[in-house]
Amino acid sequence: MKLSNKLILASGSPRRKQLLQDAGLDFEVKTVQFDEVFPEEIPTEKVAEYLAMGKNEVHRQAFGDEIILTADTVVIFSDTILGKPADDKEAIRTLKLLSGKVHEVVTGVCISSSEIQKSFSITTKVNFRDLSKEEIEFYVENFKPFDKAGSYAIQEWIGLVGIDWIEGSYYNVVGLPVNEVYMVLKEQFS
Repeated sequence: MKLSNKLILASGSPRRKQLLQDAGLDFEVKTVQFDEVFPEEIPTEKVAEYLAMGKNEVHRQAFGDEIILTADTVVIFSDTILGKPADDKEAIRTLKLLSGKVHEVVTGVCISSSEIQKSFSITTKVNFRDLSKEEIEFYVENFKPFDKAGSYAIQEWIGLVGIDWIEGSYYNVVGLPVNEVYMVLKEQFS
């Protein structure tokens, strides 16, 4: 696919970078600092898209005419956002909370050029089977999920052995709903 301008992935996520590479897209990674804060009154299911739009605005100011792609992923359980854990204890506590239950993973995406801005969010439901204390501790100790919302990555060991089912996009849980991103780029930016 030939885009109307250079595509910038404005994210330091190695998972998002890999997904775009796997989709055959030509892009560069460029990032600037962005403080991921949001007003408390925003509904939890809207937070990821709000943050993606904020990131996009900051990157648009820095990179001008390029096509800017930003994203943010949040894990929601019982109407509460479960962020990236600060340490082992928080990661273990989060995974114990998710064990045997369904939660939602929402990725907000914003794609813009100097003329167009499109934003959307995709929700995937994820169900963990009951995880033992030993399984949770093994995962946290060996995989160090401190840069991951909800304290896990679906493509790692805990996803392979601990997730019973998902409803929705697998790649959304990885960090970017690639199919939807590809279609927006194709229809709006090529």
